[in-house]
Amino acid sequence: MASIFQARSFMLIAYAMMFTLMGEPTVAVVIFRPSKWSLAHATFYGDETASETMGGACGYGNLFQNGYGTDTVALSSTLFNNGYACGSCFQIKCYQSSACYRNVAFTTVTATNLCPPNWSKPSDNGGWCNPPRVHFDMAKPAFMKIAQWKAGIVPVMYRRVPCQRKGGIRFSFQGNGYWLLVYVMNVGGGGDISSMMVKGSRTGWIKMSHNWGASYQAFSTLGGQALSFRITSYTTKETIIAWNVAPSKWNVGLTYSASTNFH
Repeated sequence: MASIFQARSFMLIAYAMMFTLMGEPTVAVVIFRPSKWSLAHATFYGDETASETMGGACGYGNLFQNGYGTDTVALSSTLFNNGYACGSCFQIKCYQSSACYRNVAFTTVTATNLCPPNWSKPSDNGGWCNPPRVHFDMAKPAFMKIAQWKAGIVPVMYRRVPCQRKGGIRFSFQGNGYWLLVYVMNVGGGGDISSMMVKGSRTGWIKMSHNWGASYQAFSTLGGQALSFRITSYTTKETIIAWNVAPSKWNVGLTYSASTNFH
């Protein structure tokens, strides 16, 4: 089965027109398109409260407070792609099982966690997330939208779809005065991030390294400066700039919202 990321070449429509925003070249329009349907399997973890899904390998923290709710999924490492799939969205429908709800076309979930391999069990009997399997371990409330939970595991059809987000990209700050760690949330379009740069009001653009999941870091002294971010989508390769997201008096532990997002 082809990797979901191998399909990205036909998932977008990019217009060649370029324009300049505050001196920075930006692709005018990039629209993320759904992929083709593919086969996989799905299980669930946690209970109906989805309390066990809070946090997760992507670093989104409280999924209720940060807008993801219970419509979330942990991806097998084949899909998780070392965290670059964090924030991506999937439509999942139960397929050819007596446990499927017949009147449900699909449910839409966001990737917020990793389903790790279990090498003590075979991949077709308990080690569902062992590579190279493509597998979805859904929050129980999300699984219960498409199938009877007592089934435990069901075959599914899935496809990548655009993430529909309200408002702009959000940046949650951690770290200290010499190390800025940023968790990127509420990403629209492909939902994923391949790279980031940060710019202080007294600096040029500084490349941020990928920490893990949806977090990026810069080992720079940026205190007392308004901060802007340049973000590139992993799937579409579109780059957008969020100018002056955080004021000069920014603090760790706070989240700052941009007015821009992917489509």
